[in-house]
Amino acid sequence: MVRLPLSPADVERGRLLGALLRRARGGRPMLEVALDAGVSPETLRKIESGRVATPAFPTIAAIAGVLGLSLDEVWAEVSRPERDAAASPARALR
Repeated sequence: MVRLPLSPADVERGRLLGALLRRARGGRPMLEVALDAGVSPETLRKIESGRVATPAFPTIAAIAGVLGLSLDEVWAEVSRPERDAAASPARALR
């Protein structure tokens, strides 16, 4: 399977997702959260660092569930740049 290159918007969404998950995890150990979600600590580390900008939906759903985040909250946070760009077409061109 050939993966298309990520757009700048995809990369930004990945960055926002990682920041959200890091904040929600707070002081909980990464290992504990990853194992509770059924993912590897390395997968969680890559998502939190933005190195995996487009993780699989079940992965995000599992991590969000462990962290007490609703998927609506997650989507609202990561889709913010799209809303901002839509509100300001000039900003989208920068």
